[in-house]
Amino acid sequence: MSKFELKLPKMGESVAEATITSWLKDVGDQIEMDEAVLEIATDKVDTEVPCEFEGILIEKCFEVDDIVQVGQTIAIIEVSGSDSSEKISDPKESVTQIADNTNEESISAPVPIFTLNEAKPPIKFSDSERFFSPLVKSIMKKEGIDLKDLEHIKGSGKNNRINKDDILKFLESNTLIKPKLNETKLDNNINFQSGLKSSNLIDDSVIEMSRMGKLVSKHMVDSLQTSAHVQSFIEVDVTNVWNWRNKVKSDFEKREGEKLTLTPIFMQAVSFALRTYPMMNISVDNDNIFIKKNINIGMATSLADGNLIVPVIKFADRLNLVGMTKSVNDLAQRARAGKLNPDDVQDGTYTVTNVGVFGSIMGTPIINQPQVGILALGAIRKMPSVIETSEGDFIGIRNKMFLSHSYDHRVVNGGLGSQFIKCIKDYLEAWDINTEI
Repeated sequence: MSKFELKLPKMGESVAEATITSWLKDVGDQIEMDEAVLEIATDKVDTEVPCEFEGILIEKCFEVDDIVQVGQTIAIIEVSGSDSSEKISDPKESVTQIADNTNEESISAPVPIFTLNEAKPPIKFSDSERFFSPLVKSIMKKEGIDLKDLEHIKGSGKNNRINKDDILKFLESNTLIKPKLNETKLDNNINFQSGLKSSNLIDDSVIEMSRMGKLVSKHMVDSLQTSAHVQSFIEVDVTNVWNWRNKVKSDFEKREGEKLTLTPIFMQAVSFALRTYPMMNISVDNDNIFIKKNINIGMATSLADGNLIVPVIKFADRLNLVGMTKSVNDLAQRARAGKLNPDDVQDGTYTVTNVGVFGSIMGTPIINQPQVGILALGAIRKMPSVIETSEGDFIGIRNKMFLSHSYDHRVVNGGLGSQFIKCIKDYLEAWDINTEI
């Protein structure tokens, strides 16, 4: 037998550390080749660490919530092979590669534990053909979840394996945090002199913020404390874009196998404006301004749990509309499925968020540091509008929307901030209804 050091893999150019969020295997457990051993989290992405060999876990070098540097040994695996064992170094000192820059402090949250109202008999995992990790088994036993409750759940792990997040979402979807109304009955007798009911009110329930929620909260507060936020707004007539997309979307989907939304068109307009006004494609560090050569647009994406993540479209100005559509769809789908890689959320130079999808007509988004600008896309509405023609003006119905541009007034003045969104407006309003794709 020989021993294999499972190390924290490299997860991107600027990622130097990760937080252990859970162990999927316990000491003594058998590990299959390429099977996940533990789950880790960076400041944006949760992922699993697989083992490239078959063996038995004999030592955990870190506990849950520990912060581990890239290259450090996180576990010792006993694998089949020669009797000579590899030299096992101190895992706390086995860093082989650490990025030069310092990341934000990683924050992890304990797994929220809820209690089912009814006790259930012991679970017979042997009755199921599905694989359940020790962590998932432990949660199922603690919460009394039966195997039949998970029959219709498609796991998000490898080979559709049910992982911790799947179990927690199942618990949340079954409304396990419910006040027991039958145990707390309100007294309808009212003291009219005080205006209060003489009753015991239902207690408020308290839940802890998720790990990602804590990170987003800290990131937003830090941004407001760092940048001098200023907003500019502009109304855009997107009737030509709207009608063109409706005309070509069916043929496009048949040919490319991709749905054509308006988002890729907006992303192309933003990349054009960033190329036209490169001083919006910058970052600030103290008194230094860094002009970015690459145009990498972050695309804020809402997740099922209510959080947001910002995958990045790399080299956006080099993509035609087909390439942009495929990139937008791929990142959005993998973001919602929890399949993003750490590199997918790194190196953004400007961010776009779509508040219109929730019905908002405009917003004042917070800048994604260390960038200097963020664009909010408002809802598209049919509006009466004055249309100018050579024969005179008349009122017509047009598809219109608002663009909301937040920018860092330390380095971007009102002229540049307004010219930037005016450039996007002109690009969209000049869209040729006969454009071929």
